[in-house]
Amino acid sequence: MSREDETYRPIRAWNENDRPREKLERIGRAHLSDAELIAILLGSGTRNESAVEVARRMLHSVNDNLVEFGKLTIPELQQFQGVGPAKAITLTAAIELGRRRQEAAPLQRKQVHCSKDIHEIFSPRIGDLPHEEFWAMCLNRSNKIINSRRISSGGISSTVADIRLIMRFAIESNASTLIICHNHPSGNLKPSEQDIRITKSIAQAVKYLDIQLLDHLIVTESGFYSFSDEGIIAS
Repeated sequence: MSREDETYRPIRAWNENDRPREKLERIGRAHLSDAELIAILLGSGTRNESAVEVARRMLHSVNDNLVEFGKLTIPELQQFQGVGPAKAITLTAAIELGRRRQEAAPLQRKQVHCSKDIHEIFSPRIGDLPHEEFWAMCLNRSNKIINSRRISSGGISSTVADIRLIMRFAIESNASTLIICHNHPSGNLKPSEQDIRITKSIAQAVKYLDIQLLDHLIVTESGFYSFSDEGIIAS
């Protein structure tokens, strides 16, 4: 798409692969130019310019320097054609969020060292539930927790763990290691044959993704069973 075409065509008339919002959703924010990111905040351009072209004009005024762009005040932003009070405020808010993010301390993620650590995390969540729940937890290479998610919720004696959901969750989380956990409302810590089968199946499935299944815990109100500690899966 040429610059001249962009000037006289609104973004909604562009090829879908070229539209900033769709492009961000499809291939990620890192692949958008500064002007495209600003255009998303602007939302629209003018009669004769797309939002991307307005954004390019704004950046050009500060020699395409984002630090200088961040210094523009609300009145200064409104000097650009196509930028009214609402858009100027939106840009200013985004700039301020970026500044605060730079100052914020990184999130201190909890690190998992052993099965006891896993039990301490999941016991308050599912240890005393009257029904079974199956959870997955994703970790990075340092075994620090990225996030966790309930995969399924079932009846008193069983719940179904969909391996495809677990694999998708692990991929979306960029996990290096994985922990799974479910509870036994009966209080019986002995794993069933189904528990053993699903554990081995998940371990094999995520292995193809270069992800290690670190452990599978069965949690009850009074204790836990670790598949890793018992040697059923490699730790």
